[in-house]
This record gives sequence, C-alpha cells and structure tokens, in this order.
Amino acid sequence: MRKQQSKKPVSGHIRLISGRFRGRKLPVKDVEGLRPTTDRVKETVFNWLMQDVRDAKVLDCFAGSGSLGFEALSRFAHSATFFEFDKQVAQQLQQNADTLKLDNARVEQGDTLSKLATPAAQTFDLVFVDPPFRRDMVQTCCALLEANQWLNEEALIYVEFERESTPIFPENWTILKEKQAGQVCCRLYQRT
Repeated sequence: MRKQQSKKPVSGHIRLISGRFRGRKLPVKDVEGLRPTTDRVKETVFNWLMQDVRDAKVLDCFAGSGSLGFEALSRFAHSATFFEFDKQVAQQLQQNADTLKLDNARVEQGDTLSKLATPAAQTFDLVFVDPPFRRDMVQTCCALLEANQWLNEEALIYVEFERESTPIFPENWTILKEKQAGQVCCRLYQRT
C-alpha cells in the first residue's frame, strides 16, 4: 500500500552572505512570482553598497523573500522596513526577523504602491525596488518614492527590472552603477 503524499507547499531558503548573520539560511514561502535575488546578484549589489549600508535606514519595497533587507541588517544597517503584499510571505518575513532576534526590522503587509502613494512618515537612506516582473511597477514606484518624500537627500536606490523594459526614472536620480544578469537589469541610483 502506497503512502499518501502530503500537499504541503515546498519552501526554499535564502542565505545571508556577509556580516553578523553570515551563512545563516532563512526559509522562504513557495509563492508564485516570488524570485529571491540570487547570491551572485546580491554580492554585486552589496559590493556596490559596501560603504553605505552601516547605519542606513532601509526600505525593501517589494520584500518577497527579504533577501536584500535581511542582508542589509546583517551588515549593520540601522533598521529595515519590509513592504510585502502577500499575507503568508509577510508572516514568513516576520518569523525570520524573530528568528534572528531583530528588533530593528518592521514588516508591513499590504500594497506597496498604495503605501508609497501617501506622504512618508519616515525617510530612508537606502531603498530596494525589486517588484514582481512584467507588472510595470518600477516607474510608478520610483515616482511615488520621490513625490511623497520617502527618500533622504542623498538616498541610494537599487532597482531591478526586466531587460526589455524602459522605465523612466526621476530626473534628480543619477545612475552610479549598472549591470545586466540574464534577463535582469540592475541599477544603483543616487538622489541628487
């Protein structure tokens, strides 16, 4: 007689690559459209940000796995706020923050663009914009960050988008770094 297999969704994990939680693996919910930033891309991004993460107030706009925000916290960012639409994914982010005993991580469940459409209660030094692909959210997200004063004066903004798309970014953002990895275009901007 065959055992009945459970239908429990398979989960993956992210690995923190440097800092105080180096090597720690955190579970990630298996949700359609969730694509954690690869270690290779994450390493590139944090090499770009090497001098700028410590003590930064971080906003992870479409947190998903939380890979970028947790990496920033591991590298001694002052704090990180995670915006995540999916309720289960947001709960997993909170569990991961609890596992790491982080009192400087805040998870907010809800629609990122709706949150950014309101005036900012807090401003940020470092912002990650890595929305679900093929949903045309990058340009709107970046415009809202600027229009509603979510950014500190010389904030750094890391953006990932589909190679074939051509979003328009705020005029006062200067490209510092750019890289293409497969179908993904990665850019680091600074607000000027």
